[in-house]
Amino acid sequence: MRKHFHGRWRGEGGGREVLRVAIPLVLSTSAWSVQHFVDRMFLVWYAPEAIAAAMPAGILNFTIMSFFIGTASYVSTFVAQYYGARMNTRIGPVLWQGIYVSLLGGVVMFLFIPAAPIIFTLVGHEPLVRESEIVYFQYLCLGGMPVIAASALAGFFSGRGRTWPVMWVNTFATAVNLFLDYLLIFGKWGLPEMGIRGAAIATVISAFFSLIVYIALLSRSDYNRAFHTMKGWRLEKALFYRLVRFGVPSGIQFFLDMAGFTAFILILGRLGTVSLAATNIAFNINTLAFMPMIGFGIAISVLVGQYLGKQQPDLAQRSVYSGFVMTLIYMTTLAALYVIVPNLFVAPFAAKADPEEFAEIYRLTIILLRFVALYSVFDAMNIIFSSAIKGAGDTRFVMYMIVIISVCVLVVPTYVAIMVLDYGLMAGWTFASIYVIALSFAFYFRFLGGKWKTMRVIEEPVPVICAGLPECPAAKLEP
Repeated sequence: MRKHFHGRWRGEGGGREVLRVAIPLVLSTSAWSVQHFVDRMFLVWYAPEAIAAAMPAGILNFTIMSFFIGTASYVSTFVAQYYGARMNTRIGPVLWQGIYVSLLGGVVMFLFIPAAPIIFTLVGHEPLVRESEIVYFQYLCLGGMPVIAASALAGFFSGRGRTWPVMWVNTFATAVNLFLDYLLIFGKWGLPEMGIRGAAIATVISAFFSLIVYIALLSRSDYNRAFHTMKGWRLEKALFYRLVRFGVPSGIQFFLDMAGFTAFILILGRLGTVSLAATNIAFNINTLAFMPMIGFGIAISVLVGQYLGKQQPDLAQRSVYSGFVMTLIYMTTLAALYVIVPNLFVAPFAAKADPEEFAEIYRLTIILLRFVALYSVFDAMNIIFSSAIKGAGDTRFVMYMIVIISVCVLVVPTYVAIMVLDYGLMAGWTFASIYVIALSFAFYFRFLGGKWKTMRVIEEPVPVICAGLPECPAAKLEP
């Protein structure tokens, strides 16, 4: 048994290989989690209406962007499969197709800026919250293009399994964001006190910082020579179409997943500022578990893509189970902490908040963390198995499941329970938990079906006959 465990850990597709790819991505997504955790903590300290507004406005902004992020970031799957098939000069061109998607996404985000007052008036939150929502949303829309473009360019590194640069870029961007958050929200170092507007400006500046660093890295001559990172700037209709064909279902899935939770947040906002603030804090704490595991999910997609590019689906399957075991251990541990020591996570929000105003928010948040603990364990299945089949190109199934389960299990039942039957906050969170559990089993059973093992997103490599070497007809592969 020891020998078997040793082989599963050290061999191809084993735990050590998954960790090698995943650790920088986990640190990268953890940096994002820290950024949002501290950002929301500052806003709690600033004013209750600021934290109540940040989640609805922020998640609505991200929901709109998510379609383009999901499409552009699918570049990493193309990179993984091209890299596994040794078609390196096709990597640069597919990065550029992702950039063109980001330019389109940036234009769409700008168009939403004048619509913000209408959108949040229709949402119907309290006046002070609504005013903050409009300001936060409009500023965040200015940073749409760099966020989408950076998600595409990160695929150059993550798709090849070289994930440390992604971690460093995100870490430095987080540091920039948090530093500017403190200065602009509270008006330090002679800067004006800008509150939630300052938080949004800090986020936009850090997004542009990430994009500039990625462009600088990809401009290196050795990358351009080996992968055509600069040479491949042209719009290739066939390649762009393939990215759209496989990436758009991923983008729609990401959009609908976020849209479902956006609708959930907006519906709960009708219950008042206290319920909305407690929900926002609970979801923010949940990112401590969820976002690092997104790093594992990206790693699994990369390894599945690479092994399928090498025509080794069995090793792809092994890497998925290796990642699932580690993810499940992490999620279970955090779930236990949410139940046993919830104050460990809620205390930072209470540190400088008004004690009387925060008392009821605190009580509700402690209860909501029990829901988070329950569905976090199933989120391990959700993240890993959906990432596995998406890494193969099975994006349409993921999209269909999100549509069906989001509408039938999350949005409609929550609306009926709260707006029609007046069941209150706990009913909404019950349906949110059922939603995550249902998704996790849908993706797990799809993975067990095995159809993903025969799927590819890249074109077939063309064998070139070696002159004078007829006995070695496929010694070189060219795109």
